[in-house]
Amino acid sequence: MFAIADGSETQAAIRVDLAAIFVSMELSKSTWLVTSLSPGSEKMSRHSVIGGDIAGLFACFADLRRKTQARTDKLYPLVVIQEAGLDGFWLHRVIDREDWIESHVVDAASIAVSRRRRRAKTDRIDGETLIRALMAYKRGEPRVCSMVRVPSPEEEDRRRVCRERKALVAERIVHVNRVKGLLFSQGIRDYDPLRRDRRKRLEALRTGDGRALSGHIGAQIRRELDRLEVLLEQIRVVEVERDALVAEATPDIPQPAAMLLSIKGIGPEFAAVLYSEGLFRHFGNRRQLAAYAGLVPSPWQSGSIDREQGVSKAGNPRLRTTMVQLAWLWLRHQPDSALARWFKQRVEYNGGRLRKATIVALARKLLIALWKYVTAGVVIEGAIMKVA
Repeated sequence: MFAIADGSETQAAIRVDLAAIFVSMELSKSTWLVTSLSPGSEKMSRHSVIGGDIAGLFACFADLRRKTQARTDKLYPLVVIQEAGLDGFWLHRVIDREDWIESHVVDAASIAVSRRRRRAKTDRIDGETLIRALMAYKRGEPRVCSMVRVPSPEEEDRRRVCRERKALVAERIVHVNRVKGLLFSQGIRDYDPLRRDRRKRLEALRTGDGRALSGHIGAQIRRELDRLEVLLEQIRVVEVERDALVAEATPDIPQPAAMLLSIKGIGPEFAAVLYSEGLFRHFGNRRQLAAYAGLVPSPWQSGSIDREQGVSKAGNPRLRTTMVQLAWLWLRHQPDSALARWFKQRVEYNGGRLRKATIVALARKLLIALWKYVTAGVVIEGAIMKVA
C-alpha cells in the first residue's frame, strides 16, 4: 500500500557543500528582495533593499558574509543570480567587479516550474526557486537552466541603432495612417504624406463634396505633418549612423556586417540587424545558433502522441523576424541558389502546400549558411554576390 506523506514532519536539513553563499535577487522598481542560503544554515533568509541602492546591496552582502563567518569560522565567497529583465545588465557588471562575488544572469523562461493549473507565484517563491536552480547549476546538473551571455557595453550599444530605427518607423506608420484616415473621412483617397510635395498638395486638396478642407481638420493634419517631418529627419540621421556601422571594416579583417552587405538581396538594414542581433556572438554549433533565433522545432511526443508545435520562438524575436523576411526576399533575389532550389522542391513535394512552414525552415538554413559565411568564409552555394 502507498504511504501517506505527513506534512507535519520536520523538513530534512539542506546540505550546502559547495563552499559558497548562494544569493538570488528579485528586482522590482521599488524593492530588491535578496534571498540567501549560507553554509551551516538549514533555511533560506530574506532581506529587502531599496531598489537602486547599490551601497545597501553590498552592505547586505557583507553582512551575510560576516554572519556566515561567525557561524563557521570560514570566509565564503558569494554566488549571485538574477533574472534577465528590465534592469538590463548594469547591475551584473557592478556586482561582477568584486573578486569575492560570482554573478550570473539567468533566462527566467528556462527554469522549470510547477505544472499545476493554479500555482502560487510570489517574489519569495521565485527567490527560493532561483536559489535551487543556481545550486543545481553549480553542481553541474545538465540543462537545469540557461545562463545569459552578458554582452559588453560596446556590443549592447551597437544594437541601439537598428532598434531605434525600428521604433521610429513604427511611429512614422502611425502618423501616416492618421493623416490618411482623417482625409479618408472627407472623401480624399489619393494623398501620400511621405511625398516631398505633401504641403503643396495638401493646400490643393478638395473633399469628396467639392469643398476645401475645414480650418480645424486642416490644422490638425498640418500638425501631424510637423511631427512626421521630425520623424523623417530622425530616421535619416539614424540610417547614416547605421551605414557607418555597417561600413566599419579593415582591409585585413572585414567586419561581418560588411561581408553580409556583399550578398545580393541583403541591404544595410538587414546586414546591420543580422550582425548586431546575432552574428556578433560566438556559437559552438548550428543548433545553438538556431536556438538563439528561436527557429528550432518544438515536438510534443508522449506515448502515442507525436506532433509538432512549430518553432520555439524562445530566442531573439528581432533576429527571427528579420530572418523570415530575408527568406522570402532570398527566393526573389537568389532564385538559382541551392537554398532556393531546396525550398521549391520541398513545396512541390507537398503539392504546393505548407509554404509558410517551409519558409521558416529556409530561414533557419539561411541563418546557418550566413553564419558559416561570416565566421569561416564559406560562400553559400549558388549565391550571387554584388558587383563591386
